[in-house]
Amino acid sequence: MRIIAGDFKGNRIQAVPNQLTRPTGDKVKESLFQMIGPFFNGGICLDLFAGSGALAIEAISRGMNKAILVDKQPKAISIIHQNVNHLHIQDKVEIYRNDAFRALKALQKRALQLDIIFLDPPYHKVSYDKLLQGITSTGIVNENGLIICEHDPNISIEDSYEGYHIWKHEVYNTTTAITIFKKGVKDDD
Repeated sequence: MRIIAGDFKGNRIQAVPNQLTRPTGDKVKESLFQMIGPFFNGGICLDLFAGSGALAIEAISRGMNKAILVDKQPKAISIIHQNVNHLHIQDKVEIYRNDAFRALKALQKRALQLDIIFLDPPYHKVSYDKLLQGITSTGIVNENGLIICEHDPNISIEDSYEGYHIWKHEVYNTTTAITIFKKGVKDDD
């Protein structure tokens, strides 16, 4: 895997060496960042099922100030640390081995306000509905903030959650779709 654009463009990062994670492909990642950026003027993002940390690291490369990376797998946490150390971005990340719902509660207690949340959980093992309800109930997303769901195209996701609406939706192939929720009143975006 490699970083596509920004300060760390071209740098290779390690993938988690098991079948429990499914890295976002370069074409999907590039398309996603073209939709939401492609570059940022600061901000904080959360990668809730971080795997190798590729999405959060790409966001930092493209201008995010800080990323919080959460995964419950020890192998994933180890790879995230390796990737962060390789790029010398320790001062821009927080890394936690934790369950997604416990991590959301911890972030709520800290009263953080996030600009982007990346959700790429194991398909068919986690309820997107429960995750999205959990996120929306915490109040941790800034006005106009984004929740990015990478999912199987056959998984049905609600059109809106309290205070959020689908902003963009793309299907890439038979195994990958992206649905982006935006906080705030729906307009012509």
